[in-house]
Amino acid sequence: MSGSRNVALALDALRHGWAIRVTSADGALDLLPAETAFAQPGIYAARLLISDARAATLKLANQRDAAVPQAPVLIRGADPFSLSAARNLADPAQDLGSPLRGPFKADPIEAVEAATAAMELARLAGILPAFMVSTGIETAAEVSAADLAQFKDPLNLTIQARARLPVHACEHAEIVAFRARDDLREHVALILGTQTSEREPLVRLHSECLTGDVLGSLKCDCGPQLDAALSQMAQEANAGGWGVLLYLRQEGRGIGLVNKLRAYELQDQGFDTVDANERLGLPSEARDFPVAARMLDLLGVNRLRLLTNNPQKVATLQALGVEVTERVAHQLPANPHNQRYLDTKRDRTGHLLL
Repeated sequence: MSGSRNVALALDALRHGWAIRVTSADGALDLLPAETAFAQPGIYAARLLISDARAATLKLANQRDAAVPQAPVLIRGADPFSLSAARNLADPAQDLGSPLRGPFKADPIEAVEAATAAMELARLAGILPAFMVSTGIETAAEVSAADLAQFKDPLNLTIQARARLPVHACEHAEIVAFRARDDLREHVALILGTQTSEREPLVRLHSECLTGDVLGSLKCDCGPQLDAALSQMAQEANAGGWGVLLYLRQEGRGIGLVNKLRAYELQDQGFDTVDANERLGLPSEARDFPVAARMLDLLGVNRLRLLTNNPQKVATLQALGVEVTERVAHQLPANPHNQRYLDTKRDRTGHLLL
């Protein structure tokens, strides 16, 4: 069985609440996901595996010193953790309702590589990164850190289908679908105009946002950015050029829909977007840009003009071998609901917004 297939089975197990074994060169961990596990009599664990950011919330670390908020931390309490106690500690929505918890102690992690892989598996599964360790429950899947690297290899991605797709912005358009065998996510590219090597396309990398793209959320600028990008690419097509929209299935900058909504709840409590993600124990930026570079390569695009306000996105693509000849600004007006969101993008993640 391939390593990427092992990861697919492990992700399925985590979503169903089944225990998994994560192995690496430095050891192995038997882990039960705190969020999705179903209650059984006698489930207890002496230790929990959580993120550094969650440990900081529990006063086990200085959050300002946590360079990698999603790094793993192993904790124990005075008594073994029940499943309900583990869930309570995993979910930051419970922090205000249960402010006095602990005391807890951080234990050294022997299988650091396996623990780090477990944090990434939780993110990919779209669940909270918290596990009960060694509960004695039979594991449903075994996966290694090397398997995870194989699963995330962008070379797994191939073109699966393409078809003509007239859209509102431009009737002369083609959609191309990409998929990796063991990954359920299907990314797409929309090509507006006629592809030619004589002109560099205007390219937009757009990560999926159900709330903004489909439901018209005012909390972000995703929907208006998508519409404006298609409109600008249509203008390019009408002038003899062409554009490419990459629609990446990476909801919530890679943390998943449910965790994004949890972050919204924390934002309503006063946290900004970066702090909300970290309080969940998740990175504020987890998008898979090598996948975008692979899509461009499969389309034969190696030089482009990038429609973005994020200089880091330009630098990342260039480091992946994509030549960005121009950064084209893509700023839209704020509204009362997303002003703080945009301010955070400017002040904390380096976006060039006036």
